[in-house]
Amino acid sequence: MTGVPQVDFALDTYECIVLYPGAAGRALPAETVQRLQAEHLAHMQALQRRGIILIAGSVDGPAREPDPPIGFGLARTGSVDDVRSVMEADPAIQAGLYRVDVMTFLCPAGSLEFPLLKTQS
Repeated sequence: MTGVPQVDFALDTYECIVLYPGAAGRALPAETVQRLQAEHLAHMQALQRRGIILIAGSVDGPAREPDPPIGFGLARTGSVDDVRSVMEADPAIQAGLYRVDVMTFLCPAGSLEFPLLKTQS
């Protein structure tokens, strides 16, 4: 991380997951893409059940990049490397359908809530 901003309030720290189209995705047959998307969804749901991923979903809309982000999520493990590792175990990432970046996300303490986590406990 390049540095924690100097602010006069407490910060919460999360791991930010950004999913992009992978290089191999365009060359994969449609049935393989369908299977990998289902495996990706199952992988993400398993990570949520384990409490690693707090929230995740798709991103849609115009972006500046030639391959704009297609998914976003937040985790709170305390380790970007740990989250990157579990994300890289995703079958769709391993097959090249998607690629992933994981970085630190900081926000004012207490500004985010995850009500679905409370109902799943």
